[in-house]
Amino acid sequence: MGQPAAPRRVLVLQHAGCEPPGVYEDELRDRDIALHRVLLDGPAALPDWRPFDAIVAMGGAMGANDDRAFPWLADERALIAEAVRAGKPYWGVCLGAQLLAASLGAAVTRGDRPELGVLPVQLTPAAAEDPVFSAAPTTFSSLQWHADTYELPPGAVQLARSELYEQQAFALGRAYALQFHLEVDQGLACEWMDVPEYVHELEELDGPGAPARIVAQVRTAQERTVPLARALFGRWLERVAGL
Repeated sequence: MGQPAAPRRVLVLQHAGCEPPGVYEDELRDRDIALHRVLLDGPAALPDWRPFDAIVAMGGAMGANDDRAFPWLADERALIAEAVRAGKPYWGVCLGAQLLAASLGAAVTRGDRPELGVLPVQLTPAAAEDPVFSAAPTTFSSLQWHADTYELPPGAVQLARSELYEQQAFALGRAYALQFHLEVDQGLACEWMDVPEYVHELEELDGPGAPARIVAQVRTAQERTVPLARALFGRWLERVAGL
């Protein structure tokens, strides 16, 4: 008899307890792929990335270069750069996308104004040839909640843009960056609204009642966003990460 297959493991870099991989995590569990979660706003240290089959990096309230307030960001960028340059599959969301850009030498800067709400994303022509995004409609809606943006790293292929932000998704080899939050369903959106700092930020950006409006938008959109999120992430797992 042959040896049993080695367990498949994904390293999840999570920057806040309330910002897990969402429906991407559901996809991993349904495929019996184990998660090793590192909560970076806690005491956990960054592990060696080499034993893992892929890396998933999620969002967070900090900026990609806020090293003074969050000294561990420098180590995280170094880990991402080393892993991605070695060919390790990477899936970065929001801050995770900006960290990928920054780790590969691209500028991450403040945008002209925040992008907030469930808003349209448009694919670029290059997305039609991509093994992941070729399965997506040319325009779809997704939750946006960010004020920073990034330039494309050298050699990256732009996959998506929006009306307010030119950079919404890119691929570089086996590394993918998504500025938008397809992974958020109503349940996760409601959890975010239990965080006083998030509620305060929303109300500052969009006035009283903003948290309820965001949850309502996510609830209306999730019939389309959840299947799309799982389909795209599933294609990445299969066709890029080989899992």
